[in-house]
Amino acid sequence: MSAWDRREFLGGLLAGAVGLPSAMGATPLGRTERPDVAVPAVPAVPTDARVRDERYWEIVRAQFPIVPGLVLMNAANLCPSPFVVQEAVFELTRDVDRDASSQNRQKLGELRESARAKVAAHLGADADEIALVRNTSEANNTVVAGMDLSSGDEVVLWDQNHPTNQLSWEVRARRHGFTVKKVSTPAAPTSAEALMAPFLDALTPRTRVLSFSHVSNSSGVALPARELCAAARSRGIFVLLDGAQSCGALKMDLHAMGCDAYTASAHKWPTGPKEVGILYVRRERAAELWAADVGVGWEGAEQRGAQKFESLGQRDDGAVAAIGTAIDFHAAIGAEAIEARVKELAAAVRARVSERIPGTVFHTPADPALSAGVVVCAPPGLEPRPTLQRLYQEHRIALASTGGIRISAHLYNTLEEVDRVAEALAAVRA
Repeated sequence: MSAWDRREFLGGLLAGAVGLPSAMGATPLGRTERPDVAVPAVPAVPTDARVRDERYWEIVRAQFPIVPGLVLMNAANLCPSPFVVQEAVFELTRDVDRDASSQNRQKLGELRESARAKVAAHLGADADEIALVRNTSEANNTVVAGMDLSSGDEVVLWDQNHPTNQLSWEVRARRHGFTVKKVSTPAAPTSAEALMAPFLDALTPRTRVLSFSHVSNSSGVALPARELCAAARSRGIFVLLDGAQSCGALKMDLHAMGCDAYTASAHKWPTGPKEVGILYVRRERAAELWAADVGVGWEGAEQRGAQKFESLGQRDDGAVAAIGTAIDFHAAIGAEAIEARVKELAAAVRARVSERIPGTVFHTPADPALSAGVVVCAPPGLEPRPTLQRLYQEHRIALASTGGIRISAHLYNTLEEVDRVAEALAAVRA
């Protein structure tokens, strides 16, 4: 490995993540034997070199416990966590199980606040604007349930929203009498203006909320979120931006984006722990939203900004703290490098599949300004669901189906794996 010494590559990140095991004051027990790459870290090398050199990304892949020979390209649904994130969860869990006293667990609150600060910095927000919830679904529903809406009000949605940002509004509308309007965008968008126009046409003086997915999980289309947020804010409209397919894949700056709320899950592109989600609420709008869950810890919560949405009862505190480790892992690589790599892989998927299966229709725009890491295609002669089963059983490739074949590659994938996917699709079609 001539580009980097393996030991240098692996050193340093864990010590700067959640401070384990020194923060716990105990030696971790029961470590599992793993290869030399088990304690992941990433060297500080120039961003352009990271994207150019496949050796770098092969080392990044080695930081994940993926079964050898298995190609995972379903980041839009669930990502594996790198070893360092697993270790953070495991060691904190062991520590609590060794001593479940409130005195011992007190440090978990400090680790949670450290994680909150890291999430905020990663997203271009302030710590008091971040609630650490359980997933995007809960975060979306917190906003849906928290808005004061009644008969005469309108909520405008993208018809490609995830159900938790679609059905949840419809169910609440049946109860409270407000109107839900769904916007359709062009099937083959060629510009940001073409994507914006249907939304702008749908906004009226009665519109109270504009709620949309930053990147569609069903088509891979990325909406011009910043421009839509600006248009809505100029009209006094609250904007909920579902970031399940952008957080961890794209470099985010929520203050610059201008949304009022943003939601995401750690288990997708952030490659973080399961059952940890992110809810951002812009400081100026937090007081407008009612908390859906109220319980222990509520005292004074209304003065803590977005944290008033964290009254959720007993949590997996190790997982909550470990989202900070996941953010450290991403930060060591760099948000710009990850976005560039994600888009490089998406472009390679399109190119390789097109070469091997001429006539493939892509629902995802080729323009990287109108897409991110989700690529949805319809190769001629292939039915999505049976194709997925054969790909997994015969070729050890895991993809997904959302009206087409969805291929969502991430930082643990390589260009060689993209070639494997294209070859396997062609073989299944033969």
